[in-house]
Amino acid sequence: MNEPTDYQREGSLEAPVRHPLDWKNEQFWSEQSLNAELERVFNICHTCRRCVSLCDSFPTLFDLVDESETLEVDGVAKSDFRKVVDQCYLCDLCYQTKCPYVPPHEWNVDYPHLMLRAKAVYYNQSKPPLKHRLLASTTAVGRLAGIPVVAETINAANRRPGMRKVLEKTLGVHRDATLPEYRGKTLKRRMKKHEPVETPAVEATPTRGKVALFATCYCSVNAPDIAEDLVRVLEHNGIPVRLTEKETCCGMPRYEHGNLAAVDKARRTNIPQLVKLIDEGWDIIAPIPSCVLMFKQELPLMYPQDADVQKVKAHIFDPFEYLMLRHKAGKLNTDFKMPLGAVAWHAPCHQRVQNMGSKTKDVLDLVPETTVTPIERCSGHDGTYGVRLETYDKSKKIARGTVSRIKRVEYDYFASDCPMAATHLADELELKHPETSPITLLRLAYGL
Repeated sequence: MNEPTDYQREGSLEAPVRHPLDWKNEQFWSEQSLNAELERVFNICHTCRRCVSLCDSFPTLFDLVDESETLEVDGVAKSDFRKVVDQCYLCDLCYQTKCPYVPPHEWNVDYPHLMLRAKAVYYNQSKPPLKHRLLASTTAVGRLAGIPVVAETINAANRRPGMRKVLEKTLGVHRDATLPEYRGKTLKRRMKKHEPVETPAVEATPTRGKVALFATCYCSVNAPDIAEDLVRVLEHNGIPVRLTEKETCCGMPRYEHGNLAAVDKARRTNIPQLVKLIDEGWDIIAPIPSCVLMFKQELPLMYPQDADVQKVKAHIFDPFEYLMLRHKAGKLNTDFKMPLGAVAWHAPCHQRVQNMGSKTKDVLDLVPETTVTPIERCSGHDGTYGVRLETYDKSKKIARGTVSRIKRVEYDYFASDCPMAATHLADELELKHPETSPITLLRLAYGL
């Protein structure tokens, strides 16, 4: 490989840009073309190695190189490239925080999108095991598990060591992984009789003062309390709230498998109804960072010419991003009743890569007698990666540094905007209080 120039060694000083995902190009699906691009980028990563402390994708690559006959990427069998790809869970942090060669640098390294391309090609060649695809089928599983008697049965089974061994053998879910409970009283059932107050006129601010909640699979069935707390906080601020009517999964679990056809199917269900709500004057909020990221970044990069997708991008918000915009416009209720003391706040990867800053911290900092310490390290969970038999131990290893960082902080509350990350990290912590959602902490601060 040619020696890099001084400019290339230093990386680009220009702001990073993200190119659209060229997934409708025939070359995108060519294995030969894919392998050539993987080898090109792996060569750059191998000579740099700045990302070795992130996910296990990079150590896997570097071990393959260091154990090869040539001690270079050309000594690694192309069939082993998949081992590197399988360890990437598309957190985007290498692109966001480490890599000096992202566009507009002439080397044009977008590691997450290359891993996504590889996952998509591999998915089309041979779909992942059925057990992995079932874990990613959040809407289907949620519909079944949302039946009250089914929810009770699943929850009871998940607490029994014997059943967990069976689950490990059949679905590949590690017996020690903490699994979310399913709620028979889902969010839709809880809010069936909920009616938003009379809607105000659209405001001339970045927010329009009324919210349609894209509840997400997780908050619909596993954690409806978080969504209910968000509704209470918004309505306490005079913001009418309604649920979206026919939402399906945002597509992120399938996206992470490379199942782009399923992502497209979810888009065709979600985007039209979200656009209809936006046209009626509603802003969209999703309480899970991965879902916001899907509509803010991944779908717009897959469909750069789709005006409806771009419209949703402009009108969907993270909850604390929305509240901070309200505060800047002088419209946030800051009459807090209860201090929170010291809060150790974990910033999830999929929230950090939205480039909106630490809005959760900014809002919680408004609460009197409250100090928020940010923890900006990966939890290692990422949906199914943190529970699968093949990756559970690696996930815990990735989380180890984050847990160590949290333990160095004196805190009254520990919280993460991603409830799955919160649970994954809380397993290793001794908590003074059970509440781990910043949305719930804000409700407590309001005295609701």
